[in-house]
Amino acid sequence: MPDKVVTRFAPSPTGYLHIGGARTALFNWLYAKHTGGTMLLRIEDTDRERSTDAATAAILDGLSWLGLTWDGAPVSQFERAPRHREVAEELVRVGKAYYCYATPAELEAMREAARAKGLPPRYDGRWRDRDPSEAPPGAKGAIRIKAPTDGETVVHDRVQGDVRFPNKDLDDFIILRSDGNPTYMHAVVVDDHDMGITHIIRGDDHLTNAARQTVIYQAMGWEVPSMSHIPLIHGADGAKLSKRHGALGVEAYRAMGYLPEALLNYLARLGWSHGDDEIMSIADMIAWFDIGDVNKGAARFDFAKLEALNGVHMRRMNDAALLDIFIATLPYLEGGPAIAARLDDRRRAQLLAALPGLKERAKTLVELVEGAAFLFVERPLPVDEKAAALLSGEARAILRGAHAALATVSEWSAASAEAAIRDYAQAASHKLGAVAQPLRAALTGKSTSPGVFDVLAVLGREESLARIADQID
Repeated sequence: MPDKVVTRFAPSPTGYLHIGGARTALFNWLYAKHTGGTMLLRIEDTDRERSTDAATAAILDGLSWLGLTWDGAPVSQFERAPRHREVAEELVRVGKAYYCYATPAELEAMREAARAKGLPPRYDGRWRDRDPSEAPPGAKGAIRIKAPTDGETVVHDRVQGDVRFPNKDLDDFIILRSDGNPTYMHAVVVDDHDMGITHIIRGDDHLTNAARQTVIYQAMGWEVPSMSHIPLIHGADGAKLSKRHGALGVEAYRAMGYLPEALLNYLARLGWSHGDDEIMSIADMIAWFDIGDVNKGAARFDFAKLEALNGVHMRRMNDAALLDIFIATLPYLEGGPAIAARLDDRRRAQLLAALPGLKERAKTLVELVEGAAFLFVERPLPVDEKAAALLSGEARAILRGAHAALATVSEWSAASAEAAIRDYAQAASHKLGAVAQPLRAALTGKSTSPGVFDVLAVLGREESLARIADQID
């Protein structure tokens, strides 16, 4: 192994950071952290038609939200085009590549001939040994690599094992187009070499590229990095992940109320495992992760599992830390901005006090918004349909008695409020639930909430009594 591991994440800025890209970034980051190495970031923006600054910003924002930090400044592949040209021309000089002047019509005829024979389209090497002086006047040639014609190219892959490619299938592919622009295949190799990348970890859709890229490395006499091609993520039905399965940008997961740590835990477990451990902290993942332990088979994305895992992470998290993440995420959550606008010091303290009860019932931050809404509503409370049903008929008479009982409590707390309500229920021969349910409806406007005595404690004496009085009058 090299002295120091250097991995890289190299997204194309043609859209958001999707969930498969986030997992690739995570595996690169974990491997770098596990080995005491570094992870670099390269933006593969050579496709000028489709690359946008907005997409680059969204990718950086997504990585930052997940906490997947990179070392140094992001590298722009497009800005390195002169260096890519220089290496292509160097390969021509040393006889490992050549200028090809085949016309588009000639290339199409080659493709047609291959199709007619039922073969994949291959370049036939017609300029491989010709002298460039035979080129048509004024023609601009493309540079093609001289790929080996016999034997095989082997990719030593730490996930897939040794993968063998017969060299007759590789053909002399283009590394520099006739307009002077490098191909993706070539730019990646030059960048990885110049950036000192020791370990390439990426999706197994790049496995065939790995063979061609190995040919370029060998032509330049450069060491081929360690390669690991990880299986793609599939939907719950086994089909390749698409938007209907959850192939969304990571910002969509933030808006759905998932914690970064829970999402990383879930992504790490997609295709990699450590014994029977399901719940992992970031520190656990760094300590345990090894790229050699990644499975060969595709992993299936399951929203229900992600949601359950997120709930566990929320319940395990320190309340103050959870509150900080919750407040930071409010602008992105449905109903969040309304809460953020009214979050003064008093309500912040109430929210912190309510969190132990709220997080027991919530699996996402969106559900936390819904659960916490009762703290932020103005009197008289809007009452939903189920809660209204709990406030009809006899319930109002019960509420009157409960209000009178609570009004006698001087040292206000969950325990003192509970004692007063239990005494009242017993004296009036009511079941505790018959008092607690209308009480909850009056205090929160909903039929479900954290424990009703916790709600009384969090709201405080004055607000609690006023909300109950509103439903009696």
